[in-house]
Amino acid sequence: QVQLVESGGGLVQAGGSLRLSCTASGGIFSPSAVGWFRQTPGKDREFVATTNWNGGTTYYADSVKGRFTISRDNTKNTVYLQMNSLKPEDTAVYYCNTLYTLGATGIPPTPAGSWGQGTQVTVSS
Repeated sequence: QVQLVESGGGLVQAGGSLRLSCTASGGIFSPSAVGWFRQTPGKDREFVATTNWNGGTTYYADSVKGRFTISRDNTKNTVYLQMNSLKPEDTAVYYCNTLYTLGATGIPPTPAGSWGQGTQVTVSS
């Protein structure tokens, strides 16, 4: 069974950048769509960005469009989330997951696997 591990989070000032990594172990996820999600205390987990199996199709939440970029390197079994121009409201635990459905404008993606530990991103003002 494929397990996904998130890394790359940290503390950054507003306007800064971070790159998150989602690495698969115990298998490969190159045939799978993969998405990044985030969650803050007391709120539901929300979709951030998704990519199809080869990175040719991507979707972004309106709140991150133009600032975040999702990409993948299937040779490394890794999906990335490059986050630029970070804002305090981006503070959250970020998770990755494989997807049943990629999602589309106005239609959220459908996560397929179990959730990992996530990686904390904190943006100070």
